[in-house]
Amino acid sequence: MPSETSQTLDRGLRALKVLADTPEGLTITELSGRLEVNRTVVYRLVSTLEQHGLVRRDARSRLFVGLGVLQLASAVQPLVRDLAMPVLRSLAESLGSTAHLTFADGDEALALAVVEPTWTDFHVAYRVGARHPLSQGAAGKAITLLDDSETPYAVTSGELQSGARGLAAPVRGVEGLRASVGVVTLASSIDEDAVAPQVIEAARLVAERLR
Repeated sequence: MPSETSQTLDRGLRALKVLADTPEGLTITELSGRLEVNRTVVYRLVSTLEQHGLVRRDARSRLFVGLGVLQLASAVQPLVRDLAMPVLRSLAESLGSTAHLTFADGDEALALAVVEPTWTDFHVAYRVGARHPLSQGAAGKAITLLDDSETPYAVTSGELQSGARGLAAPVRGVEGLRASVGVVTLASSIDEDAVAPQVIEAARLVAERLR
């Protein structure tokens, strides 16, 4: 490791990332194996992170990301939202559909930013903070496409709201970010040839603004 970096901080951040990617939790021994670091070192590291609320243990002594991480995340979310809003606003006005930026929060999709079109008589109401399983809805399914470089977007019909149709594309190329940009509409169908390129481009622009 280069001399100008902190080995302890690096290990702590790696530990948090491993735990964040392991919703079922890990034991000290399992975390030690993932990090390839001595168990005693990991024990001290975890104890320090626990004191700051960044790691917690359950009754079986399995380790999970602590609620202190939410405080850090809440400080970042407004910045992310502000950076994405101009892109979402342009997308909503162009397509006449509700546009959104959605994040993965464990096994759920969380709507972080939503823009409704100003010129339509009817559109889908989609509130910030809305949650649904990653396995349902275009926004959640698009996030899972981050592990699939071959499929550019996801499209669904009526999975979260009867009569609503969605199309979303993953936000690619931002380290540590699992998110999607999409639109949801009450139209009888989605013209994928017209809508998909605009949604994919919006996701690319959001990624560019967040890098």
